[in-house]
Amino acid sequence: MTGTVPAEFAAHGLAKAMAGDERLAAIAWSVIAEGADEAAAWLVAEMGPSAALAWLSDAATDPVAATIRLAPLAQPATIDKAVAATERWLARTGDADPQRNLGRAHAVGARVITRVDPEWPSILDDLGGRAPYALWARGGGDLSALLGRSVALVGSRASTGYGEHVAAEIAGGVSDAGWCVVSGGAYGIDAAAHRAALTGPTPTVAVMAGGVDRLYPAGNADLLGAILDRGVVFSEVPCGFAPHRSRFLARNRVIAAAAATCVVEAAARSGALNTVSHALEWGRPVGAVPGPVTSVSSQGCHRLIRDGLAVLVTDARQVLELAGPIAPDPASGDAGGFGSAAERAAFDAVSTRGSRTEQVAKGAGLAIGEALAALAGLELAGLVASAGGVWHRREIGRN
Repeated sequence: MTGTVPAEFAAHGLAKAMAGDERLAAIAWSVIAEGADEAAAWLVAEMGPSAALAWLSDAATDPVAATIRLAPLAQPATIDKAVAATERWLARTGDADPQRNLGRAHAVGARVITRVDPEWPSILDDLGGRAPYALWARGGGDLSALLGRSVALVGSRASTGYGEHVAAEIAGGVSDAGWCVVSGGAYGIDAAAHRAALTGPTPTVAVMAGGVDRLYPAGNADLLGAILDRGVVFSEVPCGFAPHRSRFLARNRVIAAAAATCVVEAAARSGALNTVSHALEWGRPVGAVPGPVTSVSSQGCHRLIRDGLAVLVTDARQVLELAGPIAPDPASGDAGGFGSAAERAAFDAVSTRGSRTEQVAKGAGLAIGEALAALAGLELAGLVASAGGVWHRREIGRN
């Protein structure tokens, strides 16, 4: 037989080959569905990657039976979206052979990381069903360790000298404190943050919108190459995928999974504000750097601060106060992390100026007794201290 293999045959072969192999099936889904595809995210989260492939194979030949099979899992509207999406998913099954895509990755020195691999960053699990199916990574850094203790620094591509200076100061301080700077490798604020982080002791991470075989933008190839030497450049899409606009928007949710997001410079309609919206959705704290009131480049930052969506920050210390110890610092020898969700909530509710117990309880959504227990645990961990009935965060990541 010559020509293109019919989609239903490709889907059947893929499902059969991937049966029971969740890792390879996840790799296949990273080809089949875009990161912003909510229908695919729901299907894979509900069924698992391998079973979702089997369902797709069945839907190719008998959509009615496939629809009935989903009936116990969701409301009809959700199921209808999944069934309607099968056409676009099936169109890619012929390109989704994991071994072929792994071969392309290995050819450029890239590796693939899925949920079952030790290097999978657990911080991405907070994205739930919208976490990437797989990560395609290049570079010598350990992605799990780096993202587990990370701060996202984002901002305008058309940055000013002021914005680049502040971004570099913050990124350098974050790296000096043992935290990883995460950004998108773009011109402007992203590039300034990466360059400054490269001068510090902690590797930096760049998240690409396209495949890691094509370092984008080309004008930052030297910078991205330097990141590969110590840190990691990664993407949720396989090699060969171009950096389309929709993929930039989708990858922003991955950047926003960092412990905190800091916007250094953003116009009123800046793409950096899309990253902020994801950070707020994931429950991550957001900081914004103020600029001159006459600066168009800082309008977005000023609006975030005015609307109470971001905390005004001016230096690395203030950004790190927002981040908190999502993961322990291996260099400190301190367990450092939060013992419970209540402790995480209580820590977040402690104001940078200090808070009384009742204020912490209200801000964290805890009863007074629960807040006291959480604060006691945080105090034992060395994360907060009490003076005169007021709780203060202890400075994190400083010698």
